[in-house]
Amino acid sequence: MQRPAPLGGAEFAPETTYLNTAASGLLPRSSADALRAALDESASYGTMGRDYFGPAAAARAAFARLVGLPGERVAVGGSVAVQSALIAASLPPGSEVLAPEGDFSSLVNPLAVRPGITLRTVPLERLAEEVRPQTALVAFSAVQSLDGRIADLAAVREAARTHGARTYLDVTQAAGWLPLRADDFDHVVCGAFKWLLCPRGTTFLAFGREGTSGGEAWPEALHAGWVAGEDLAASNYGPLLRTAPGARRYDEPHAHFSYVAAERSLALIEELGVAAIHAHNTALADRYRAGLAERGLVPRPAPGSAIVSTPGLTDAEPRLTGAGVQVAVREGLLRAAFHLYNSADDVDRLLKLI
Repeated sequence: MQRPAPLGGAEFAPETTYLNTAASGLLPRSSADALRAALDESASYGTMGRDYFGPAAAARAAFARLVGLPGERVAVGGSVAVQSALIAASLPPGSEVLAPEGDFSSLVNPLAVRPGITLRTVPLERLAEEVRPQTALVAFSAVQSLDGRIADLAAVREAARTHGARTYLDVTQAAGWLPLRADDFDHVVCGAFKWLLCPRGTTFLAFGREGTSGGEAWPEALHAGWVAGEDLAASNYGPLLRTAPGARRYDEPHAHFSYVAAERSLALIEELGVAAIHAHNTALADRYRAGLAERGLVPRPAPGSAIVSTPGLTDAEPRLTGAGVQVAVREGLLRAAFHLYNSADDVDRLLKLI
């Protein structure tokens, strides 16, 4: 078996064996340097002042390229839950929303608490076959946070189209390592602080179909503030005369420092390439699965995933933490997540300690 070395070169020098990207990714050195410079600049604003929109615009464009969309179909924000609430508010009373059992709360809770709609959950493996004529929206993660299972994207997409349902895809645990295209889904949301290596407070909401969503108009810009105006200079006071064209109408006033670093993080992902990162991450995960099998341990089935969650190992977590190996425990599973800064040595160390 090959021994994958870390990707990213001098961008990463973790002081621990970090195998917890499914919780939060490491910040590349260039991103941290840009953030420090922006913080220093903010103490006096220097002679040029702060460029509030430049880093966010660059990050928006980079994310759009990663998922195969033009930049005008991507909105920036700070919270998947807020963006989910926008999608929930766009549904007419009486709508049925279909979602996998146990999907991440930031995706499904705004849909669950929306008055007048019904959230129905089914096992992930049955999601496509459970779409029915009364289903208005199918909301699901491309990769499950708990155990790394990868949804059958094509099957769910086709089932939704057959029954006239819209699709809302969460790529928080997928973007950055799993090759994806957003143009076949109505709405695509991403918390970028995991596999895309951005700071917390960086999220994207993409609209896969130009000008329409499931044959309907895009949602109303219910939380539109001044950054959602077509003319930013004329959008500071009173109601907006016109919201921006495209998805920028859904922008939140973004966390500037998060996007300063996000610009550099996304540039690194683009430079390395998602295909190369996918091959690297899945090779490490397969190495770990093989090592578990040699020890008679069986992880949750998640073929092709960079996330491996295993029952019966939660008692190893304190021992791993004490040895400087960072993983996570989620609902009785020891979860390890392998990303570009990990190596075969990291996998072997984890196996030796469990």
